[in-house]
Amino acid sequence: MRRQRSAKIVATLGPASSTPEIIAALFRAGVDVFRLNFSHGERRDHLARIDAIRALEKETSRPIGILADMQGPKLRLGTFAQGKVRLKAGEHFRLDLDKKPGDHERAPLPHPEIFAALEPGTDLLLNDGNVRLKVKSCSDRFAETVVVDGGELSDRKGVNVPNAVLPLAALTEKDRSDLAFALDAGADWIALSFVQRPEDVAEARKLVANRAGIMVKLEKPAAVRRLGEIIELSDALMVARGDLGVEMPPEDVPPVQKQIVHACRLAGKPVIVATQMLESMVHAPVPTRAEASDVATAIYEGADAVMLSAETAAGEYPVEAVMMMDRIVRRVQADPLYNASLHAGAEAEPEHTSSDAISAAARQVAHTVGAAAICSYTTSGATALRAARERPDVPILALTSSLQTARRLALVWGLHCIHTRDVSNFGDMVHRAARLAHREGFAEHGQRIVVTAGVPFGTPGATNVLRIAWVEG
Repeated sequence: MRRQRSAKIVATLGPASSTPEIIAALFRAGVDVFRLNFSHGERRDHLARIDAIRALEKETSRPIGILADMQGPKLRLGTFAQGKVRLKAGEHFRLDLDKKPGDHERAPLPHPEIFAALEPGTDLLLNDGNVRLKVKSCSDRFAETVVVDGGELSDRKGVNVPNAVLPLAALTEKDRSDLAFALDAGADWIALSFVQRPEDVAEARKLVANRAGIMVKLEKPAAVRRLGEIIELSDALMVARGDLGVEMPPEDVPPVQKQIVHACRLAGKPVIVATQMLESMVHAPVPTRAEASDVATAIYEGADAVMLSAETAAGEYPVEAVMMMDRIVRRVQADPLYNASLHAGAEAEPEHTSSDAISAAARQVAHTVGAAAICSYTTSGATALRAARERPDVPILALTSSLQTARRLALVWGLHCIHTRDVSNFGDMVHRAARLAHREGFAEHGQRIVVTAGVPFGTPGATNVLRIAWVEG
C-alpha cells in the first residue's frame, strides 16, 4: 500500500461514506487519515466508523489515522416568528437576550458573552457573512445596529464577531463529553474548533493528557494574530478556510494560508489545508480547474495534508473525489519545479541537538549517495517529524514499536509508517530497515538506504546514529 506521493489526504466520513465497503474504497483510493466530524452524527455512528477503520487497518497491515473534530461553541441567532426575514442596507436592527421570536426589527441572540465583548463600531457577521451589521450602541443585554450588507436571515443562523476576542472557552460541555468518548474509542488526533488564544490549547492539553495529538483549527483572526504561541503549544494545525473566510476578507485568506503553512514548516509541525478544496465534486464527477489549482497551490507550499469535507461526507462522488485529489498531488510532486518551491525560504535551522543534526544530515547524505529511502527509527514520533521537516527528496520510512505513534504519523508529509518491534543491536537495526524498505517497495536489491536511530535503542528523543546500508539480495 505504498502511496506514490509525499503529501497526505484527509477525508471526512458522513452519510455518503459510512459503510465498511466505502471506507475501504476511500482508503484504497488514497485516504491516509479519516476525519470524524462531531458537529454531526450520533456517537454510535462514529463508533461504527472507527470499528470499520480499525478492521481495515488490521486487514491491510497499514496504520491509519483517525481525527476527531470537536464542534466547539456555536454562536447562533434564535428563531423568527415568520421563520425568516429580509434585511435591507441602512435599516436599524436590534439584537437582545429576549427569547421572544424575532421580526424585521429585532432578533434574539442568546449569547451574553457576545454582548460583553461588543463596543460601538464592532462588525457582526450573520449567516456565513452574507449579512453584515455594525454596532451603534450596546450594553450587556442588547446591541442596536445598522445593516451594512442586507440579506435573508432565518432561524438559528450563525453569528461571527471577527474583531473581538470573546470570553468563551474553546471546549463546551458537549465537546468535553465528545472528547472523552473519542479518546476512549482510540482517536489519534483531537481537532479543536474556535480557538482564540493559546490558553485554549493549554486547557485541552490537560484533558487529552498525551492520549492523542492536539490539532488547532485556525478559524479566528485572533488566533492568527497569536500564531507563534499557538504553534508552540499544538501538535498540528489546520487552515480552516471556511470560518476563516467568513471572518476576514476573501483576499486575505490566501496570504494567511501561506503564512500559516510557512510558520508550521519552520516549526516542524504538521499542517492541513482544508475546506472547499474540491467543493464542486459534491455534485459533479470532476472538479473545476480553479479547484484543482487550489489543491496544487497547497502542495507547492509544502502542506503536510489536504482535506476533503462535504466531498466525501455527503457528496455523490466520494471515492472519485479522493482519486482526483490523489492525482493532483502526484502530478504536482512530479513537476521539476516542485522541489525548488518546496525549499524556497522554508529552510528551518536545525536545533543544537544531536537528533536535529542527524535528521538534517540524513537528508544531505541520502541525496549525495543516491539512497532510495531514509529509514528512521522512532518511539515518540519526534525523530520522524524532524526527518519530515527537512523535506528530503526520497521517501521516509518511520519505523516504530508504538502503533499509536504510527497512526498519528500517518498525517505527516513523506512518512510511510511501519509498526514493528524494537531493535536490539546495530545488526538488527540495519537488517530490518533494509528488509522493510525492500518489502514495502521503496528499495531494490543493491540500492542504498540511510538509517537513523538512537542508542540505547528504544529510548525516546535519543537519535544519535546515522548509517548507510545496502539492501542485499
